[in-house]
Amino acid sequence: MDQTSKVYGTQLIGTIEGFPTEFVTAKKSSLNSPTIKKGQLMINSSIEEFQDHTAISDFRLLNRRYVEYCLDPSPYLQISISSVAESGLSNEQYVTVTFSGVLHPSDKHWVAMISPSNSKPMANLIGGRPDPPVSTVNASTPSLPLGQPLSTLEWPLGALADKGTSPTLLCIPEPLASISDESATQPYPIHEGVHASEDHDGLDSHRTPNKAMVLTEENEAQYASNDPDYLSCNKTVCHEHMFGLCVVKSCSGSLTFHVINIRTPIEFVLFSGGFDTPCVLKRSKPLNFATPNWPLYGHLSSVDSTGNKMRLTWVSGDKTPQNVQFGEYNGVTSEVTTFTQDDMCSSVLPSPAKDFGWHDPGYIHTAIMRGLEPLTCYYYRYGRDEVGWSDQIPFCTPPAGGSSELGFFAFGDLGKAPHDASVEHYIQPGATIVTDAMVQEVASGKLDSHFSYQEKKVNSIFHIGDISYATGFLAEWDFFLHQITPLASHLSYMTAIGNHERDYIDTGSVYITPDSGGECGVPYETYFPMPTIAKDKPWYSIEQGPVHFTVMSTEHEWTSTSEQYLWMETDMGSVNRSRTPWLIFIGHRPMYSSIKSILPSVDENFVKAVEPLLTDYKVDVALWGHVHNYERTCAVYEDVCKAMPIKDANGTDTYNNTNYSAPVHVVIGMAGFTLDQFPSDASDARWSLVRIAEFGYVRFHATVEELKAELVNANTTMVEDRFRIIRS
Repeated sequence: MDQTSKVYGTQLIGTIEGFPTEFVTAKKSSLNSPTIKKGQLMINSSIEEFQDHTAISDFRLLNRRYVEYCLDPSPYLQISISSVAESGLSNEQYVTVTFSGVLHPSDKHWVAMISPSNSKPMANLIGGRPDPPVSTVNASTPSLPLGQPLSTLEWPLGALADKGTSPTLLCIPEPLASISDESATQPYPIHEGVHASEDHDGLDSHRTPNKAMVLTEENEAQYASNDPDYLSCNKTVCHEHMFGLCVVKSCSGSLTFHVINIRTPIEFVLFSGGFDTPCVLKRSKPLNFATPNWPLYGHLSSVDSTGNKMRLTWVSGDKTPQNVQFGEYNGVTSEVTTFTQDDMCSSVLPSPAKDFGWHDPGYIHTAIMRGLEPLTCYYYRYGRDEVGWSDQIPFCTPPAGGSSELGFFAFGDLGKAPHDASVEHYIQPGATIVTDAMVQEVASGKLDSHFSYQEKKVNSIFHIGDISYATGFLAEWDFFLHQITPLASHLSYMTAIGNHERDYIDTGSVYITPDSGGECGVPYETYFPMPTIAKDKPWYSIEQGPVHFTVMSTEHEWTSTSEQYLWMETDMGSVNRSRTPWLIFIGHRPMYSSIKSILPSVDENFVKAVEPLLTDYKVDVALWGHVHNYERTCAVYEDVCKAMPIKDANGTDTYNNTNYSAPVHVVIGMAGFTLDQFPSDASDARWSLVRIAEFGYVRFHATVEELKAELVNANTTMVEDRFRIIRS
């Protein structure tokens, strides 16, 4: 079959009996990734290494408001970038950053990949000064002595004082964004009048007084010592000779960065002072992407329970509607939306999303492919001639609600991890290995002794909260979408909202925390449109095969008089158990967890309000995230085991729901975030049967008579836990 006929001529390329052979190979990356020494945080390594490292690096605590320029004694400093075509950066590539002319290498030197922000000044966003005209915002903005009042045109980021008073500089230890001071199109000026300070790293022992740059949108950073030849100065250049001897020599180092298309130019900046007291040594010139409008990061989701339509969502720098071409049809035109900095939320102090973490999301396109058949595979592509087209991508529809069989993955708290040695403000060290393991399984249809080929077919995916962990650093959504594309572009990728998508102070979330970084659910709902009833009401239900899924938001009001509670009653009360015999309840924050901490894993008020609904409507399994491990209970209600599983002939725990007693609760937040280790003594959690702290995902298979589940260890692909529920 030629490529043209795959898109236009032939609608059906296979059935769910077996994905087409062209479906997808393990899409690790077609790029030639070099051997990379890992930095301060272990990623893409062994489970044991993951468990010893936190997802929050020291990089998170860097002063994000101002960074001064170092007083550089070396006139030889240079930054060069290799592997970049004349036309610009490709949609995905590795680049090598070489920094040379360093007189005294230091373990405090580091390099950041940044993107100039188009963020509005903070004062304008929280009731302060208006934006300065773009023409006045550049490196020539005149300086004033420290303490002298600033005019409107010279109003700095971080200044909350009224006109005529000295500015107040906010230096709050939160995640670093990135840095830019030279782009005339971005309204963060260089701020002068910042005091000089000392740096004791052996190089640049003084900083340039009266000169600083503002932190805007950072993407990644690496210590220069990731190059093993740097500190030992194995790569040298001689600059001055005397009597035949070299009297002035400098050192150089090189780092490799993984770059994806985020539409805006990127730069590389060499710093001294470590993350504690950074100052700027040298900046590269901006690097543009060759195709900033290219359609990217397409991902699928189900629209309803029929299985005959699928929604495709993708990102582009192009605001003109684009098209999806699929099967025999000429295509469907996309609807285009975006969100702005004004859509982000903040309180007295600016949130990352409202301020230094803002990055233009481009335009989000969505289109619904209709007229499909359930359990059927097709090809599609998206884009338009003027900006480019995606590859031709195979996808398969899920089974219709009420049919006899369903296979799906479920997990929570995935996030993302770098594909190089970088650190970010928030890294989920298991994210890449778990994503890759799921891609491998979908591609291979690998068998084991307990699952037949048909049972291993995956029709759908459920990601139950804490999606990207961007937490107000908007460019990180692009990195997350890039990470899941090899999976979500082929299968229905359904989501539930978590605290790191929605929660922020005084914004209507149940829990008054800054966990979303000021996103307040806006990016999440834009990138992942689910079949909900309205914006900021992210609860929904859907049926696939013999399963009815009820998906709630634990971050929105759930008390007995709330809209969501009444919806849950109506939804679960209307389930036809002859049509969909299995009822699975999904939410982010769990009702049962043996993890005890300063911030409780379980909200007892939530349990008291909602748990009775689960028993009243005979929920079979309740799936939760939020706690970063795997834990399975007995059939439990009000902390009491109502029924225990029995081992079947294969040694698998089997719950018999013929005479229903209570739901089985399973915490599955082990997909990416640093694992939570279980307490040595969990004697008060008598309902807890299985506790495993390993990165992985849960594989489900449902028929009319049986619901089976397996926890897959992503590092070994071995099954760590297995259970089944039956009814006669």
